[in-house]
Amino acid sequence: MESQVAIVKGERGLDPVFRAIDLIDYQTVLEGFKKVLIKVNFITTMTWDTGATTDPIVVEALIQRLKQHPVEIYVVESDASMTNADKAFEATGMITLCEKYDIDHLNLRHLEDKVKIKIPRGDTLKDITVPRIVTEAAIISAAKMKTHMATKVTLGMKNMFGMLPDKFKLKYHAKGISKVIVDINSVLRPHLTVIDGFVAMEGHGPTDGTPLKMDLIIAGKDPVATDATCARIMGIDPHEISHIRGANQKGLGNIDNIEVVGSKIEEVRRPFKRK
Repeated sequence: MESQVAIVKGERGLDPVFRAIDLIDYQTVLEGFKKVLIKVNFITTMTWDTGATTDPIVVEALIQRLKQHPVEIYVVESDASMTNADKAFEATGMITLCEKYDIDHLNLRHLEDKVKIKIPRGDTLKDITVPRIVTEAAIISAAKMKTHMATKVTLGMKNMFGMLPDKFKLKYHAKGISKVIVDINSVLRPHLTVIDGFVAMEGHGPTDGTPLKMDLIIAGKDPVATDATCARIMGIDPHEISHIRGANQKGLGNIDNIEVVGSKIEEVRRPFKRK
């Protein structure tokens, strides 16, 4: 069965996000949920125009659409070795945005009510411990279109690594970060992936690369297909990317059997520098 992925080209604004998620009928992912978590990528306090962090306007578009449904909305991130999520929420303008729409932002590291999730076929992890709310909500991975020195790309599935509430995440890198990403997504598969490519990053990502104006939004309900499509736009064969290939092999989504709607890959493809 084909997975559908939307590619929308457009100047930075709400409309390209609306068009992308409408093309893939995003509303079906909300069925049965009372809560929705929008997981942003705030690895640093750098602002969206550097290409390092999720653009607040992407989150604003998602909030506006979600407000049409009877769900509680939360914008979430967690601390990490390089990340102070609380400072990033403020520096990126996300706190102001959340206040505008009267929704909560959560640093997952500080939530005390946690649960352990077993990973039945984990390559390197037997289980993960996450805040309970993570297991009760629909998850939207509002990721950034970037290269990454360790994993080649950091898109929707890599963004889910930030759902772990641990501050010192380098221990997971020691286990093999690509396998860890697959393990996490096998039990915390995002229900919707929306990749912010308004301003992307090439070169020494995820923080030290060069901003690249792409004017793109890529969205899909299949996280593997969405990441694979985005990688192809970046001029990278997704089969070369360990966590995308591994997730496909585990049946978490399609790497090849994809119906692209909106713009065609060839129309927007721009090979990214990788060093």
